Amino acid sequence: MPSRKRERRAADRSIKAPGAALPQRLRAVLQLRELVLDGELGHGERVSELPLAARLGVSRTPLRLALAQLEHEGLLAMLPTGGYAVRSFTLADVGDAIEVRGALEGTAARMAAERLGKPRELEAMYGCVGQLDAVLRTDDLGIAEFDRYVELNERFHALLVELAQSDVLRDSIAHACAKPFASPSAFVQVQAVLPESHEILREAQRQHHEILEAIEAGDGGRAESVARRHALLARGNLDVALAGHDALDQVPGGALIHLPDPSRRVSESSDVADAAGGEIT
Repeated sequence: MPSRKRERRAADRSIKAPGAALPQRLRAVLQLRELVLDGELGHGERVSELPLAARLGVSRTPLRLALAQLEHEGLLAMLPTGGYAVRSFTLADVGDAIEVRGALEGTAARMAAERLGKPRELEAMYGCVGQLDAVLRTDDLGIAEFDRYVELNERFHALLVELAQSDVLRDSIAHACAKPFASPSAFVQVQAVLPESHEILREAQRQHHEILEAIEAGDGGRAESVARRHALLARGNLDVALAGHDALDQVPGGALIHLPDPSRRVSESSDVADAAGGEIT
């Protein structure tokens, strides 16, 4: 069965067509990111400018800007000999990324509690949590419900950052979430294909309520603690994905995660390994 993320990206491509409607640099970034996240450019693979420019239908200048953008996002590594290669990430890298996001979002929750002004500032978050409750009222969660959950979950986390009232923290969280598997909804799609993980989804919603209640009460310590625990639920989803055979394919960027399974290992050149200081294996 084709993965839902591929279907959604195919729909996005049809919406964006014709490509000429987008600036070449933006088109190059979007298409290149898609090739990497879908695994069409394998981890450790060297990226050659000329063939890639032809494949994307852009000139070399916007392509070079796109390559630099993806290096900044952490999806590509610059090689000592010049050029770029697709990075790969170990399970330890994934765990670290999730923990860092959790620490930052915990700080955001504490700041939100400490800086809350009038109760009406929480109206948008209460509305978001209420909509999430409505999505989870059914025991038979289908594709439409999961897509809606992802949309609302991302909104909840965005509202949390807004409530922190810190541009510095907002930028730090955006950078931490640039790695696709580190974002708040990265592993939610796994739950759409593995019913045994649905309880993790419901626990996440209980924590949404706890975070909101702690912010409203001005309890920064509790808000921070729950937000940190909330981020770590992603590790549970990752474990479920690893046990679910093809479930990891539902995760954007899942193809970049280098599993300690000999059948999934690929040989990669030593210059690629050197480029990422050992992070590309």
